[in-house]
Amino acid sequence: MRSALLILLLFAATAARADSPPELRFRIDLGGQTNLFQRRGPVAAHVVLRAGRTPRLIVAFPAGDSGVGVWLGPAPASLRWSVGPLAPVSTADARGRALFGVEFELRANVARLKLQRILLSSVRVLRDYAASRRVPAGIEVGAARHGAALAWSRDRLDGAPGYRLSMEGLNGTRLEGDRIASASGTIHVRVRALTGEPPLTALGGAALLEQSAAAEARERDVLSFLSYREKYLAGSWRFDTYFGRDTLMTLRLLAPVLTHEAGARAIDSVLERLSAQGEVAHEEAIGEYAVLLNAATARGPSAAPVYDYRMIDEDFLLAPVAADWLLDRLDRGGAVRFLAGRDGRGELRGEALLRNLRFVVRRTAAFARAPQALNLIGLKSGARAGDWRDSAQGLDGGTYPYDVNVALVPAALAAIDRLGRSGLLQPFLRAGDSALASAAASQYARWQQAAPPLFAVRVSPAEAAVQVRRCAMGLGVDPAPALAAVKAHSVAFDALALDAAGRALPVMQSDSGFALLLGTPGSDALERVLALLEPFPAGLLTPAGLLVANPAYADPATQARFTAHAYHGTVIWGWQEALLAAGLDRQLARTDLPALVRSGLERARERLWRVIDAGRAFRGTELWSWRARAGRIQAQPFQGDAGDVEADAAQLWSTVFLALRPPWQARAPNRYDPAIGLRPPGRDGG
Repeated sequence: MRSALLILLLFAATAARADSPPELRFRIDLGGQTNLFQRRGPVAAHVVLRAGRTPRLIVAFPAGDSGVGVWLGPAPASLRWSVGPLAPVSTADARGRALFGVEFELRANVARLKLQRILLSSVRVLRDYAASRRVPAGIEVGAARHGAALAWSRDRLDGAPGYRLSMEGLNGTRLEGDRIASASGTIHVRVRALTGEPPLTALGGAALLEQSAAAEARERDVLSFLSYREKYLAGSWRFDTYFGRDTLMTLRLLAPVLTHEAGARAIDSVLERLSAQGEVAHEEAIGEYAVLLNAATARGPSAAPVYDYRMIDEDFLLAPVAADWLLDRLDRGGAVRFLAGRDGRGELRGEALLRNLRFVVRRTAAFARAPQALNLIGLKSGARAGDWRDSAQGLDGGTYPYDVNVALVPAALAAIDRLGRSGLLQPFLRAGDSALASAAASQYARWQQAAPPLFAVRVSPAEAAVQVRRCAMGLGVDPAPALAAVKAHSVAFDALALDAAGRALPVMQSDSGFALLLGTPGSDALERVLALLEPFPAGLLTPAGLLVANPAYADPATQARFTAHAYHGTVIWGWQEALLAAGLDRQLARTDLPALVRSGLERARERLWRVIDAGRAFRGTELWSWRARAGRIQAQPFQGDAGDVEADAAQLWSTVFLALRPPWQARAPNRYDPAIGLRPPGRDGG
């Protein structure tokens, strides 16, 4: 009794803190799934309900990246859920330890359902089960009956407070063994899901965004749900924890509208997870997933976080993002105070940052000395991915990614030179650091000159026409707009990657946005960007959005891999649209562009924003896809080729449009563009 009272007092005190953001409650319906979000005091939860033949219930908690999952079925295709509001709850386990979670009522328009699998663990375990149907030993637990309810409960594998799920039959609904049945024909249950993982501290309201941020309610809600003083979460439900790349890109794109505290929290979370060599952590394993990983590597049942350093792009993203924040967003005094403070591990931030800068200069020296393809930054040994395109087909088997070598490395070297010349790093320099900035400047010049040509692809007008027509006809897409785009000129673009032998892989890609946002490309490179903003399959633009890849100029086998059901195939990621839009804004702010290049970029920006505006229904989600109907491309939710691969309804870097404005902000948009198939306002979907 005393423990329960203390927990209630803790809940009330946390919810009433003066700096706590207000209660957050919102809903997103997407692709046959209902997503309900709730955050109040120490409770933050995301409930995901999937309808149809394979119904499923997930309750994901940012606390410890933990959750519960209920797989049900088979069911009629017409199964629909009705769900009541989420109510935050707090209680204690059998040993008096705090548990926090949510309770809600759930109805389904069927008379019976089978409980196929119940899992209580880390979200990583739930995510892996959804993809592979594998369950680690020691995870599953049987049900206990409590009157009309079944309950599943267990400690974490290391004995720490664990997880609890209960389902109680209401209005004649019975739970018997692995069955839920109702004589009325409508299943009605009360669900309670709880976690014992330590709660995170919410960051929201005036502590998160400046008043200048766009007044987009859903993106604000998503960003707030994913923002905490300890870290930012990459996405929910599947990525409810820290990811370095997502944090850094979100900070860079949202920087104009983030508060100083919000920016500092982002950089802090990255610095405190750096490796001893200065590498940026890609992802963290925490909670029970950390226990599983530590036990598998003979470290015993420890919950100490395990950091993943396999990616290569994040190592070169920290320097330009930190330079932008320290030199362009903070005043001199604020930057000095930030670097002189300590991160979450107790290390001086300036010293931690320098560890990464030294790593960048060391790692990029070989190509600067001998600028050949095999000296570029390649994937780590045994890795099949190394940048944000981290699915099996994301780089088409490439070894040297475009974004890392053409955009991020030069940007990192330029940032190191800039930080060095600012004097901000002077108090933290060690012996041997005196030449760090000058070495970076010298290496930058070599990379900027020698790396881009290695990735340049050119296709003749005749060959392009054949490839574009064949691709369009195979996909059921009207080829006329794309053929008009390749009629008179060669198609020039930057390859997705180079293979192990240094050959360019001719897949058109959207990562030129990195070069636009972080660098100062020459006129030739800017003209290659214009090819991206032509109608698919000549370029990347569709009425559904900007595709992140276009394999039309590659061989049939590559085209078969880069589909609208592949995670990094011919699909749309909102943050990549934002990256390109912000990059075009940055380039158009230059004063050294030739008039023809400038006018081309202005037209391209208008065209890009038309498709961005047309895809507003998916704003804030992870990614989406399309289908062809009567020759026209229509947006639809993403569904992967295999397993339960799906898109998150809430994604951190998909909120970055809060800092962007379309070029027509002060005037009415003209959305009609027959080349990409967008209709004028007032007609179907205008």
